[in-house]
Amino acid sequence: MIQVVSSYQMAVDEDLEVIKNRLVPEGAAFDDLETLPRIAIVSGIHGDELEGQFTCFEVARRINEHPEYLTGIVDIYPALNPLGVGAIYRGIPQFDLDMNRVFPGKNSASPFESMAADIVADIAGATISLDIHASNIYLRELPQIRINEVSEQTLMPWAMESNVDFVWVHGNATVLKGTLAYSLNALDTPCLVVEMGVGMRLTREYGEQLADGIFSLMRKAGIWSGPVAKVRRPIVSVDGEVGFVNADAAGVFMPEVKHDGRVGKGQVIGHVLDAATGRVLQELTSPADGLLFTLREYPIVYPGSLIARVLAMSSSEGVN
Repeated sequence: MIQVVSSYQMAVDEDLEVIKNRLVPEGAAFDDLETLPRIAIVSGIHGDELEGQFTCFEVARRINEHPEYLTGIVDIYPALNPLGVGAIYRGIPQFDLDMNRVFPGKNSASPFESMAADIVADIAGATISLDIHASNIYLRELPQIRINEVSEQTLMPWAMESNVDFVWVHGNATVLKGTLAYSLNALDTPCLVVEMGVGMRLTREYGEQLADGIFSLMRKAGIWSGPVAKVRRPIVSVDGEVGFVNADAAGVFMPEVKHDGRVGKGQVIGHVLDAATGRVLQELTSPADGLLFTLREYPIVYPGSLIARVLAMSSSEGVN
């Protein structure tokens, strides 16, 4: 059932609407809905991050195929920033505003602060929620969950069921209070932040991987009684275990590895090339043995451009 979460009348005789698709068990009475467990799946806060669109589709598709297994509520919010998604623009077009900096919002003259408040109020109280993001057009990320160390104890059991490749625990100082995830976790509504893929693109295998994880979360929450795929056990990292590879020269980056597994310390990740002279300007190598979870997607680089991130791991740790 499509429901309007928040609406704002625009100057061109159109309504800006944030919608959700609410999926409920067959035959559930209206009075029962308040007592059922609920998952909220959020995408499209940033309009150029489209990876979550396919995950939302895939979750809804699977539920529609087997509604008899649904034992709780699934709320799917495909585009919290519909103007940005429509324009493939990270923020809110014409306002140069990052929507993920105005939460928890408030009722005010600003339509976007009011919409943020409506969204938080609508999601609050969910058993578990996911805020799905992608990288930008420059970098590709393996499916991962990023959580605030303050919420680690609450969120880690959920993160371990999510079927991502690893979980990155951030220090409290790196987490912005204006984000949706911070606002929901402050209200005791567990919210996992998912990062995967690349900006302005869809990666089918990542979307399907996360969808498998969402059904695992739904089973854990008592929302799904049907079969679920076996989920991978993610590697957990903390600040200080991630090595960064940056370009020292301007040119064209050509990768020499695939973005799908381990690299060894000193292994060549790629080269910065000079297209005019045919020279190799820089050879880029891994700073550690570990998981290559970020790799440059956009080829033009400048001094300081981020090329890769490697999660340092001992030789005994595997990549599922």
